Amino acid sequence: MNKKQELEINNWELFFVDRGISEHLIAQYMPYVRNLIQANLPVIFEIEHLSKLMGVELNELQKMIANSSRFYREFSIPKKRGGRRLVSAPYPSLLMCQTWIYENILKTIPVHFCCHAYREKRSIISNATPHLGQTAILKMDMEEFFPSIPINWVIRLFSNLGYSHNVSYYLASICCLYGVLPQGASTSPALSNILLRHLDNRLYKLSKKYSLNYTRYADDLTFSGDYIPHKVIDIISDVITNTGLSLNKQKTSLIIGDKQKIVTGISVQGDRLTLPRSSRRQIKQEIHYIRQYGLVSHISKHKIKNPYYLQSLEGKLRFWLQIEPDNKFASESLLFISASQKN
Repeated sequence: MNKKQELEINNWELFFVDRGISEHLIAQYMPYVRNLIQANLPVIFEIEHLSKLMGVELNELQKMIANSSRFYREFSIPKKRGGRRLVSAPYPSLLMCQTWIYENILKTIPVHFCCHAYREKRSIISNATPHLGQTAILKMDMEEFFPSIPINWVIRLFSNLGYSHNVSYYLASICCLYGVLPQGASTSPALSNILLRHLDNRLYKLSKKYSLNYTRYADDLTFSGDYIPHKVIDIISDVITNTGLSLNKQKTSLIIGDKQKIVTGISVQGDRLTLPRSSRRQIKQEIHYIRQYGLVSHISKHKIKNPYYLQSLEGKLRFWLQIEPDNKFASESLLFISASQKN
């Protein structure tokens, strides 16, 4: 315990004495206070205290906890591979409370090093790198990722951090919708990473047993090595099922030999990361048409309706350069597209 923590603990004890709280009750409160401060977590006593910490009216907070669905706007977006994904976007008041939970509690909690999504200095690039040049790659996808994580897991997490049952329930209710993590809440990404630490650790140990590499990017699981036995797929599936989650078996793929290997949208074939061939081909074709026929003619001919088409193409080129910083075509094309937007 450092001096700052000791001072904070002493201040709490003095606060209780000044409020005229009995020594008996202070003796009951202080272990709770001490445990949270030593864990670098904010001390929270009941819902009134939480409302003051969050800067939200008590009545408003009670409504959020009792029925969070009134504080979301729901809509659907298309998935890359067909179908629709439901997104629940919190209203500003609820978003403010979720942001407070993330900044003051969740942000300080470590996650497994094999996890690459929703983390500073980690990305799809760091997720793909361990699988570079491997002979065999196994890709698996967890089904209905956020909604498969129930509120009781979240309550247990806050309780294990040291919070009382009531406070744990309040915090979890602010983070959940219809009893699960919603797609769209600002706390869902961090909570999913924290709650899957034990699964990540089990899968990491399993991968080491078979001399494999393992990474997870949100719901995407990737294993790679010289050889992946087919029985490993069943073992991994059992581990995930026993955790209470499930796999989308239609997305499970084992790629071996010289077949193109793509991990989180990045080709890991050979000795360096590259943009997949299909993406390179499409971008080159678009740049060629714009140079050859002009932007207006290209947009008209291909019936492009995106009003931000050039910005989108610029984003693709910047992503390409993130993966291949020395790619001359991507660099020159980015300068060309940037100049085109200024004209």
